Amino acid sequence: MDMDKDVSVLPKAWESLLKSSDYLPVIVKSIERVHDTSWSMEPNIHDFYEMVYMKKGKAVFEISGQPAPIGPNDIIIIKPNQPHKFIVKSEPGCEFIVLSFKFAGQMHSDYSEVSLGDFLNFVSGRESGPFISLKVSQKNDIILLLNRILKERESQEIGSEFLNYLLVLELFVLISRALKMEWENSIKDKSPKLKELIRIAVNYINNNFERDISLGDIARFVFLSPSYFTRAFKEEVGISPINYLLKVRIARAEELLVETNLKISDIALSVGFSNQQRFNEIFKKYVKQTPLQYRKQEKEKILNRRG
Repeated sequence: MDMDKDVSVLPKAWESLLKSSDYLPVIVKSIERVHDTSWSMEPNIHDFYEMVYMKKGKAVFEISGQPAPIGPNDIIIIKPNQPHKFIVKSEPGCEFIVLSFKFAGQMHSDYSEVSLGDFLNFVSGRESGPFISLKVSQKNDIILLLNRILKERESQEIGSEFLNYLLVLELFVLISRALKMEWENSIKDKSPKLKELIRIAVNYINNNFERDISLGDIARFVFLSPSYFTRAFKEEVGISPINYLLKVRIARAEELLVETNLKISDIALSVGFSNQQRFNEIFKKYVKQTPLQYRKQEKEKILNRRG
């Protein structure tokens, strides 16, 4: 399917919505099947994501050697290139829906508080393993949308293909939100996993402080909401993530003020501040001196030691 050609003939309102997403999910195929215990599936592997929703019955996936039980109203999303097979475990069998999809067309815009980019970055990371799972209710919005997508894909009515794009976008925004909630619930109570995430966030700040990063950027990197992340970070590190970011920037600025003859304005930009005035204010707050005063004092100390 030629994505550029399809999007170019969309009504303007739809075109705008599609272009505002970070990634455009493209359905490779969708199937709805019923299998009994006599059915077996040979291990297979493919280069797309596979989302399986179990409507009735029980089964077990084996995904990259890991067992993944699935029962009524469970969803499993298998990452690309993960060998897997499916074993029916209940009588008289099981009924399930499979939606296979890829992501295409990277954009640079904020589409949603929980973007499709967040979803893709999270599920491609090692933290989630070869698959991720969700437990939902039968009337959950994700399931209602999934059934509507299947129905619309079979429809021959005008606009069905375009409507499917919008439904799929909505589906993955809802999945992203559900994953974020599930992820946060799984790491509460100061678990080792939460400590590891805070360590990852600290490393992210240490390696990216020169860039114009925000609290939202740092929280998204570990797939947590800003409010939950801020609380967990402060409990673990002792200060808020923004205060930690500012301390790292100021520490690097102190080094540059002493070790180089760069202009104050250049140092401000090189450690992540948008302007010198903001840098001067924050520096004085933390160091109790202006950058110029600090530079003069520290260089005089060095001269006195050498003398």
